[in-house]
Amino acid sequence: MNLFPLLHAQTILKEMKNSIAALVFVFLSCLFISCDEEYSPKPRGFFRIALPEKKYVLYVSDECPFQFEIPVYAKVTKDSSATALPCWLNVEFPTLNGMIYLTYKKVNNDLAKLYEEHRSMTMKHIAKASAIDETPYHNAGKKMHGSLYMVKGNAASNIQFYLTDSVNNFIRGSLYFNSVPQPDSIAPVLNFVSADVKHLIETFQWK
Repeated sequence: MNLFPLLHAQTILKEMKNSIAALVFVFLSCLFISCDEEYSPKPRGFFRIALPEKKYVLYVSDECPFQFEIPVYAKVTKDSSATALPCWLNVEFPTLNGMIYLTYKKVNNDLAKLYEEHRSMTMKHIAKASAIDETPYHNAGKKMHGSLYMVKGNAASNIQFYLTDSVNNFIRGSLYFNSVPQPDSIAPVLNFVSADVKHLIETFQWK
């Protein structure tokens, strides 16, 4: 009887068993090694926004008793809402998806009331804010008094301000972005537009 085929088959079977055992060993080794490694999630990424070059132009209205400078990449439009009063304006930043809402009111022996309304609207953001920093503005020569409020955190509006001559005129402003409040994602644009808001305040004049 020829035993060669039988021996050959046994050899092949033995080699297959050895190969399977080796594959199982490699798989288990990889499994144990991967279990020892710490999982590190990738940090969230945000789109890079190309910020325009800063350059300003004077905005003057024939109807309203004030003027100020705006960046060339912004435009001023009238507030078209049903409750808007004359000289309620919007400073739009089309490429940055933001807007400064300006609401002007004539002072009629109610300066304290106007200031309290402004303060109340600013404080509405405190629930989502981690801090509110106030910078006062006083320029007796320009009859300009007011404050800039930087609202930090997940607030809907991160910048609020008011300006008044304390006698006849009162205006308040608020900056909003048309996006979900996320400090990390809007930080570069917020810092960029913050400089424009400060420039608006510093160049603001009553007629």
